Amino acid sequence: MHLLVVDAHPGARPLPAYSHKSDLRLVQLLDERDAIGPEGVERLVGTVRDALRIAEDKGVENLLPFATSAVRDARNADEVLARVRRETGVALQVLAGDEEARLTFLAARRWFGWSAGRLLVLDIGGGSLEIAFGIDEEPDAAASLPLGAGRLTAGRLPGDPPDPADVRALRKHARARIAQVVGEFSRFGRPDHVVATSKTFRQLARIAGAARSAEGLYVQRELKRKSLEDWVPRLAAMTARQRSELPGVSEGRAGQLLAGAVVAEGAMDLFGVQTLEICPWALREGVILRRLDSLAPARPRS
Repeated sequence: MHLLVVDAHPGARPLPAYSHKSDLRLVQLLDERDAIGPEGVERLVGTVRDALRIAEDKGVENLLPFATSAVRDARNADEVLARVRRETGVALQVLAGDEEARLTFLAARRWFGWSAGRLLVLDIGGGSLEIAFGIDEEPDAAASLPLGAGRLTAGRLPGDPPDPADVRALRKHARARIAQVVGEFSRFGRPDHVVATSKTFRQLARIAGAARSAEGLYVQRELKRKSLEDWVPRLAAMTARQRSELPGVSEGRAGQLLAGAVVAEGAMDLFGVQTLEICPWALREGVILRRLDSLAPARPRS
Protein backbone atom coordinates (compact mmCIF):
# COMPACT_ATOMS: atom_id res chain seq x y z
CA MET A 1 0.00 0.00 0.00
CA HIS A 2 1.40 3.37 -0.99
CA LEU A 3 -0.02 6.66 0.25
CA LEU A 4 1.33 9.45 -1.91
CA VAL A 5 0.56 13.02 -0.87
CA VAL A 6 0.96 15.56 -3.66
CA ASP A 7 0.57 19.29 -4.11
CA ALA A 8 -1.43 19.48 -7.31
CA HIS A 9 -3.76 21.65 -9.34
CA PRO A 10 -4.93 21.64 -12.98
CA GLY A 11 -2.24 22.61 -15.44
CA ALA A 12 0.69 21.88 -13.12
CA ARG A 13 2.75 18.79 -12.52
CA PRO A 14 1.88 16.98 -9.27
CA LEU A 15 4.68 17.60 -6.77
CA PRO A 16 5.22 14.84 -4.18
CA ALA A 17 5.01 16.19 -0.64
CA TYR A 18 4.99 13.01 1.44
CA SER A 19 5.14 9.24 0.89
CA HIS A 20 4.18 6.37 3.18
CA LYS A 21 4.44 2.67 2.27
CA SER A 22 3.23 -0.55 3.90
CA ASP A 23 4.15 -3.97 2.54
CA LEU A 24 0.83 -5.85 2.36
CA ARG A 25 1.80 -8.72 0.00
CA LEU A 26 -1.86 -9.56 -0.58
CA VAL A 27 -1.18 -11.76 -3.60
CA GLN A 28 1.03 -13.91 -1.39
CA LEU A 29 -1.79 -14.32 1.14
CA LEU A 30 -4.36 -15.82 -1.22
CA ASP A 31 -5.80 -19.16 -0.10
CA GLU A 32 -6.39 -22.25 -2.23
CA ARG A 33 -9.58 -20.64 -3.61
CA ASP A 34 -7.66 -17.51 -4.72
CA ALA A 35 -9.44 -15.55 -2.02
CA ILE A 36 -7.74 -13.07 0.30
CA GLY A 37 -7.39 -14.85 3.63
CA PRO A 38 -8.29 -13.42 7.07
CA GLU A 39 -4.72 -12.20 7.70
CA GLY A 40 -4.69 -10.32 4.40
CA VAL A 41 -8.08 -8.70 5.07
CA GLU A 42 -6.96 -7.59 8.54
CA ARG A 43 -3.78 -6.11 7.07
CA LEU A 44 -5.72 -4.25 4.41
CA VAL A 45 -8.23 -2.77 6.85
CA GLY A 46 -5.45 -1.77 9.23
CA THR A 47 -3.33 -0.08 6.56
CA VAL A 48 -6.32 1.84 5.21
CA ARG A 49 -6.97 3.12 8.74
CA ASP A 50 -3.32 4.12 9.05
CA ALA A 51 -3.45 5.88 5.68
CA LEU A 52 -6.52 7.85 6.74
CA ARG A 53 -4.82 8.98 9.93
CA ILE A 54 -1.66 10.03 8.09
CA ALA A 55 -3.66 11.81 5.38
CA GLU A 56 -5.48 13.79 8.06
CA ASP A 57 -2.19 14.63 9.80
CA LYS A 58 -0.75 15.90 6.50
CA GLY A 59 -3.76 18.08 5.72
CA VAL A 60 -4.92 16.13 2.67
CA GLU A 61 -8.03 17.67 1.10
CA ASN A 62 -8.98 14.96 -1.41
CA LEU A 63 -8.38 11.22 -1.34
CA LEU A 64 -8.22 9.01 -4.45
CA PRO A 65 -8.28 5.49 -2.96
CA PHE A 66 -7.89 2.68 -5.49
CA ALA A 67 -6.94 -0.99 -5.64
CA THR A 68 -5.37 -3.05 -8.41
CA SER A 69 -4.97 -6.72 -9.29
CA ALA A 70 -4.36 -8.10 -5.79
CA VAL A 71 -7.94 -7.16 -4.86
CA ARG A 72 -9.41 -7.18 -8.37
CA ASP A 73 -8.60 -10.86 -9.01
CA ALA A 74 -9.49 -12.19 -5.55
CA ARG A 75 -12.58 -14.40 -5.45
CA ASN A 76 -13.86 -12.58 -2.37
CA ALA A 77 -13.15 -9.07 -3.70
CA ASP A 78 -16.70 -7.79 -3.11
CA GLU A 79 -16.70 -9.07 0.47
CA VAL A 80 -13.29 -7.53 1.17
CA LEU A 81 -14.26 -4.16 -0.33
CA ALA A 82 -17.48 -4.11 1.68
CA ARG A 83 -15.62 -4.77 4.91
CA VAL A 84 -13.06 -2.05 4.19
CA ARG A 85 -15.87 0.42 3.56
CA ARG A 86 -17.82 -0.68 6.62
CA GLU A 87 -14.87 -0.45 9.01
CA THR A 88 -13.04 2.59 7.59
CA GLY A 89 -15.57 4.51 5.50
CA VAL A 90 -13.27 4.26 2.47
CA ALA A 91 -14.74 3.04 -0.84
CA LEU A 92 -11.80 1.61 -2.74
CA GLN A 93 -12.15 1.98 -6.50
CA VAL A 94 -10.97 -1.21 -8.17
CA LEU A 95 -9.23 -0.45 -11.44
CA ALA A 96 -9.76 -2.84 -14.34
CA GLY A 97 -6.57 -4.24 -15.83
CA ASP A 98 -6.80 -2.33 -19.10
CA GLU A 99 -7.61 0.89 -17.22
CA GLU A 100 -4.53 0.36 -15.09
CA ALA A 101 -2.48 0.07 -18.28
CA ARG A 102 -4.10 3.19 -19.78
CA LEU A 103 -3.48 5.33 -16.70
CA THR A 104 0.14 4.23 -16.52
CA PHE A 105 0.48 5.08 -20.21
CA LEU A 106 -0.96 8.55 -19.57
CA ALA A 107 1.65 9.15 -16.87
CA ALA A 108 4.48 8.06 -19.17
CA ARG A 109 3.18 10.20 -22.04
CA ARG A 110 3.02 13.29 -19.83
CA TRP A 111 6.51 12.62 -18.50
CA PHE A 112 8.20 12.16 -21.88
CA GLY A 113 5.99 14.46 -23.93
CA TRP A 114 4.88 14.36 -27.56
CA SER A 115 8.44 14.29 -28.90
CA ALA A 116 8.78 10.70 -27.68
CA GLY A 117 6.52 9.59 -30.57
CA ARG A 118 4.94 6.17 -30.35
CA LEU A 119 5.37 4.78 -26.85
CA LEU A 120 5.46 1.18 -25.69
CA VAL A 121 4.99 1.13 -21.91
CA LEU A 122 5.65 -1.89 -19.68
CA ASP A 123 4.75 -2.11 -15.99
CA ILE A 124 5.29 -5.08 -13.66
CA GLY A 125 3.34 -4.89 -10.43
CA GLY A 126 2.81 -7.37 -7.64
CA GLY A 127 -0.14 -9.05 -9.33
CA SER A 128 -0.02 -8.20 -13.03
CA LEU A 129 1.95 -7.04 -16.05
CA GLU A 130 0.52 -4.05 -17.91
CA ILE A 131 1.38 -3.25 -21.52
CA ALA A 132 0.24 -0.21 -23.52
CA PHE A 133 1.14 1.28 -26.90
CA GLY A 134 0.16 4.47 -28.70
CA ILE A 135 1.02 7.89 -30.03
CA ASP A 136 -1.61 9.95 -28.17
CA GLU A 137 -2.46 10.22 -24.47
CA GLU A 138 -4.94 7.39 -24.87
CA PRO A 139 -3.16 4.21 -26.04
CA ASP A 140 -4.14 2.37 -29.20
CA ALA A 141 -3.73 -0.96 -27.41
CA ALA A 142 -3.63 -1.93 -23.73
CA ALA A 143 -3.42 -5.29 -21.98
CA SER A 144 -3.13 -6.65 -18.47
CA LEU A 145 -1.73 -10.13 -17.79
CA PRO A 146 -1.60 -12.05 -14.46
CA LEU A 147 2.19 -11.98 -14.47
CA GLY A 148 2.94 -9.87 -11.42
CA ALA A 149 6.17 -10.51 -9.54
CA GLY A 150 4.47 -11.26 -6.23
CA ARG A 151 1.82 -13.50 -7.74
CA LEU A 152 4.34 -15.61 -9.68
CA THR A 153 6.73 -15.89 -6.75
CA ALA A 154 4.01 -17.16 -4.42
CA GLY A 155 2.51 -19.54 -6.97
CA ARG A 156 5.50 -20.82 -8.96
CA LEU A 157 8.78 -20.25 -7.11
CA PRO A 158 8.44 -21.86 -3.67
CA GLY A 159 12.16 -22.52 -3.04
CA ASP A 160 14.82 -20.16 -1.72
CA PRO A 161 16.78 -20.29 -3.91
CA PRO A 162 14.20 -21.74 -6.33
CA ASP A 163 14.56 -25.07 -8.04
CA PRO A 164 15.99 -24.62 -11.58
CA ALA A 165 13.08 -26.65 -12.96
CA ASP A 166 10.62 -24.17 -11.43
CA VAL A 167 12.51 -21.26 -12.96
CA ARG A 168 12.38 -22.90 -16.40
CA ALA A 169 8.65 -23.60 -15.99
CA LEU A 170 8.04 -19.98 -15.00
CA ARG A 171 10.00 -18.75 -18.01
CA LYS A 172 7.91 -20.93 -20.33
CA HIS A 173 4.64 -19.84 -18.70
CA ALA A 174 5.44 -16.12 -18.78
CA ARG A 175 6.57 -16.13 -22.40
CA ALA A 176 3.53 -18.11 -23.52
CA ARG A 177 1.17 -15.56 -21.92
CA ILE A 178 3.04 -12.55 -23.31
CA ALA A 179 3.20 -14.10 -26.78
CA GLN A 180 -0.61 -14.28 -26.85
CA VAL A 181 -0.90 -10.48 -26.93
CA VAL A 182 2.15 -9.43 -28.96
CA GLY A 183 0.13 -9.50 -32.17
CA GLU A 184 -2.37 -6.96 -30.79
CA PHE A 185 0.47 -4.45 -30.50
CA SER A 186 2.68 -5.28 -33.48
CA ARG A 187 -0.05 -4.30 -35.96
CA PHE A 188 0.47 -0.68 -34.91
CA GLY A 189 4.11 -0.72 -35.98
CA ARG A 190 7.36 -0.27 -34.11
CA PRO A 191 7.53 2.05 -31.09
CA ASP A 192 9.75 5.10 -31.21
CA HIS A 193 10.46 4.87 -27.50
CA VAL A 194 10.11 2.00 -25.02
CA VAL A 195 9.70 2.83 -21.35
CA ALA A 196 9.07 0.88 -18.18
CA THR A 197 7.63 1.86 -14.81
CA SER A 198 7.35 0.15 -11.41
CA LYS A 199 9.69 -0.77 -8.60
CA THR A 200 10.63 -4.05 -10.28
CA PHE A 201 12.02 -2.38 -13.39
CA ARG A 202 13.75 0.31 -11.32
CA GLN A 203 15.51 -2.31 -9.21
CA LEU A 204 16.53 -4.34 -12.25
CA ALA A 205 17.95 -1.22 -13.87
CA ARG A 206 19.81 -0.34 -10.67
CA ILE A 207 21.55 -3.72 -10.29
CA ALA A 208 22.46 -3.50 -13.98
CA GLY A 209 24.28 -0.22 -13.36
CA ALA A 210 21.69 2.58 -13.54
CA ALA A 211 22.01 5.67 -11.33
CA ARG A 212 20.87 5.55 -7.71
CA SER A 213 17.50 7.04 -6.79
CA ALA A 214 19.36 9.61 -4.65
CA GLU A 215 20.67 11.19 -7.84
CA GLY A 216 17.19 12.50 -8.64
CA LEU A 217 14.20 11.95 -10.93
CA TYR A 218 15.69 13.62 -13.97
CA VAL A 219 18.73 11.36 -14.42
CA GLN A 220 18.18 9.08 -17.40
CA ARG A 221 18.07 5.42 -16.39
CA GLU A 222 18.09 2.55 -18.87
CA LEU A 223 17.86 -1.22 -18.80
CA LYS A 224 19.47 -3.22 -21.60
CA ARG A 225 18.18 -6.66 -22.49
CA LYS A 226 21.71 -8.07 -22.66
CA SER A 227 22.36 -6.98 -19.07
CA LEU A 228 19.05 -8.47 -17.95
CA GLU A 229 19.83 -11.78 -19.67
CA ASP A 230 23.10 -11.90 -17.76
CA TRP A 231 21.41 -11.16 -14.44
CA VAL A 232 18.51 -13.65 -14.59
CA PRO A 233 20.64 -16.80 -13.96
CA ARG A 234 22.58 -14.95 -11.27
CA LEU A 235 19.39 -13.96 -9.48
CA ALA A 236 18.08 -17.52 -9.80
CA ALA A 237 21.13 -18.84 -7.95
CA MET A 238 20.72 -16.40 -5.04
CA THR A 239 18.61 -16.58 -1.92
CA ALA A 240 16.26 -13.71 -1.13
CA ARG A 241 18.69 -12.49 1.53
CA GLN A 242 21.54 -12.41 -1.00
CA ARG A 243 19.39 -10.45 -3.46
CA SER A 244 18.53 -7.92 -0.74
CA GLU A 245 22.24 -7.08 -0.52
CA LEU A 246 22.33 -5.96 -4.17
CA PRO A 247 22.34 -2.20 -4.82
CA GLY A 248 18.86 -0.69 -4.78
CA VAL A 249 17.04 -3.91 -3.80
CA SER A 250 14.86 -3.67 -0.72
CA GLU A 251 14.44 -6.58 1.67
CA GLY A 252 10.69 -6.65 1.09
CA ARG A 253 11.08 -6.93 -2.70
CA ALA A 254 14.11 -9.21 -2.86
CA GLY A 255 12.08 -12.42 -2.80
CA GLN A 256 10.06 -11.52 -5.90
CA LEU A 257 12.83 -9.87 -7.92
CA LEU A 258 13.66 -13.06 -9.85
CA ALA A 259 10.07 -13.54 -11.05
CA GLY A 260 9.98 -9.90 -12.11
CA ALA A 261 13.26 -10.32 -13.99
CA VAL A 262 11.96 -13.39 -15.85
CA VAL A 263 8.84 -11.50 -16.94
CA ALA A 264 10.84 -8.40 -17.91
CA GLU A 265 13.27 -10.45 -19.97
CA GLY A 266 10.44 -12.26 -21.73
CA ALA A 267 8.60 -9.03 -22.53
CA MET A 268 11.71 -7.31 -23.89
CA ASP A 269 12.59 -10.34 -26.02
CA LEU A 270 9.12 -10.96 -27.46
CA PHE A 271 8.57 -7.27 -28.25
CA GLY A 272 12.04 -6.99 -29.78
CA VAL A 273 13.28 -4.42 -27.26
CA GLN A 274 17.03 -4.01 -26.81
CA THR A 275 16.95 -1.04 -24.43
CA LEU A 276 14.20 0.63 -22.44
CA GLU A 277 14.13 3.78 -20.34
CA ILE A 278 12.81 3.91 -16.78
CA CYS A 279 9.94 6.37 -16.27
CA PRO A 280 9.69 7.93 -12.79
CA TRP A 281 5.91 8.35 -13.12
CA ALA A 282 3.55 5.38 -13.08
CA LEU A 283 -0.01 4.42 -12.15
CA ARG A 284 -0.39 6.71 -9.14
CA GLU A 285 0.59 9.75 -11.18
CA GLY A 286 -1.76 8.62 -13.95
CA VAL A 287 -4.67 8.52 -11.50
CA ILE A 288 -3.79 11.99 -10.23
CA LEU A 289 -3.39 13.43 -13.73
CA ARG A 290 -6.75 12.01 -14.83
CA ARG A 291 -8.44 13.61 -11.82
CA LEU A 292 -6.73 16.96 -12.45
CA ASP A 293 -7.85 16.86 -16.08
CA SER A 294 -11.44 16.41 -14.92
CA LEU A 295 -11.13 19.48 -12.69
CA ALA A 296 -9.65 21.77 -15.32
CA PRO A 297 -12.13 24.49 -16.38
CA ALA A 298 -13.20 24.51 -20.00
CA ARG A 299 -11.40 27.15 -22.04
CA PRO A 300 -13.64 29.74 -23.71
CA ARG A 301 -13.80 29.56 -27.48
CA SER A 302 -12.09 32.38 -29.33
